[in-house]
Amino acid sequence: MDHFKTDNALADDGHPLRNKVEPTSDLSDADRALVAEFGYKPVFKREFGYVATFSFAVSIGGVFSSVATTFIYPLQAGGSASAVWCWLISGIGCMCIALSVSELVSAYPTCGGLYYTISKVAPKHHVPILSWITGWLNILGQLAGVAASEWGAAGLLLAAISISSDFTYLPTVEHTVATMAGMVVVSGLANSLSTYWIAKLTSSYIIFHALILVSCMVALLAMATVEKGNPKHTAEYVFTDFENQSGWPGGWSFVFGFLSVSWTMSDYDATAHIAEEIQNPELKAPWAISTGMLFTFVAGWLYNVVLCFVMGDITGADSILASPIEQPVAQIFFNVLGKHASIFFTISAWAILKFGCISAMQSTARTIYALSRDALLPYSRIWTTILPATGIPMYAVWLTVVLSIAINLIGLGSYPAIAGVFNVCAIALDLSYCIPILCKVYYGRFTRGPWHLGKYSTIINLYACLWTFFVMVIFVMPTNLPVTPETMNYAVVYLVAILLFSTVYWVTHGRRYYSGPPVDGDISR
Repeated sequence: MDHFKTDNALADDGHPLRNKVEPTSDLSDADRALVAEFGYKPVFKREFGYVATFSFAVSIGGVFSSVATTFIYPLQAGGSASAVWCWLISGIGCMCIALSVSELVSAYPTCGGLYYTISKVAPKHHVPILSWITGWLNILGQLAGVAASEWGAAGLLLAAISISSDFTYLPTVEHTVATMAGMVVVSGLANSLSTYWIAKLTSSYIIFHALILVSCMVALLAMATVEKGNPKHTAEYVFTDFENQSGWPGGWSFVFGFLSVSWTMSDYDATAHIAEEIQNPELKAPWAISTGMLFTFVAGWLYNVVLCFVMGDITGADSILASPIEQPVAQIFFNVLGKHASIFFTISAWAILKFGCISAMQSTARTIYALSRDALLPYSRIWTTILPATGIPMYAVWLTVVLSIAINLIGLGSYPAIAGVFNVCAIALDLSYCIPILCKVYYGRFTRGPWHLGKYSTIINLYACLWTFFVMVIFVMPTNLPVTPETMNYAVVYLVAILLFSTVYWVTHGRRYYSGPPVDGDISR
């Protein structure tokens, strides 16, 4: 790298792995800003344009496949009414979070994401501890998200195989874990490519996703006919029918339908973590986050409405909730479209979710790199190593692979335990967003970027945080009564465990060696 000059590297005492950099004339404007305003050395090539960045943001939600893997939550919580209205209500709250994140990313576009923003929006003496907590919550949420997505993708692939066998083959947990492990390795191999090839691959994703989503909704509505034995429900049923199968009182049961939305519309800052690979990230990153989440919100609601029209009975021995493949949406495909079309759309859902896994792993690896260059993670020197041949943090990618597989091995011992990992994903990520958002509002130190919310900023920020705290309560509650070891929600156990680990690591290491993200250019502090 002869684009910049550097001073001293990391000292042996463990201080942050960032170098003081003097920009030179051959750097792009974004890289010069990265040096002058944020104090980081440019190491990534900026290959992501508008299309690739928007496609990346949409892939994180992966609405067609994410609805397929989470549709069971609103069905058990309240049936059709829960699926339709919870998506609409929760989607508004999720959009407020996405807009708040977009505003911060526009002002501070680094691959540290919202973790980095703490150094700009909080007083200097609070930066180390606040950024430490935010960083650990964010990496926990991202790792859990990759693991959850890979598990869901494995389930969809095995469901397609089960349909092709006329349900003579039924997947086991062992099969799911083995399939998941193989697919995580595939994601690792894809993320070992250079940014150029990843951007090219990402650009084509949005076209495939949109075509599959629209064609599936049209096919379901056209094929669900009385003549074929699959009559559509009435609009009254779709929007008003409430069937509580959770065991909780009706009003409380209904809100568990928010889980599907919050799990799909999550990881808002994933696009921020590739900011140092985006051209003009102060504009393209927030634009992609906000419009990508809007696409997911609108398309997801319409898709839920269509599924509710054609899903048939959700109670009884032959209902979609009693499906032998434990995939209600794949069962709807089979019931309405027949064997061959259901295999096609289930495989398509797998492919869409699989690409989302690749994008999520890219984001997670960049987060590991960003946290390590500030010496937040153990063995930081290793995770900041950039492979010259591809220009990517290779060790960070394969650390993500290993940890994702290790997390999902929990499923061999207990499915409820692994389900808790999936729930903690949204809790940890949303908390990591609320900390910098609240700092922005409370301390008033925010200098907005070119993409901002104007006079509506504060009210949107506050609603985003209030909504997050409300949904957090739902995420830690068991979704079915009575509570047994099989229905227990272990999300809070994982959240406490990671907070305990990060606290111990802070006491033994962090408070001596960690000073938070750099504050170069911030003369006010």
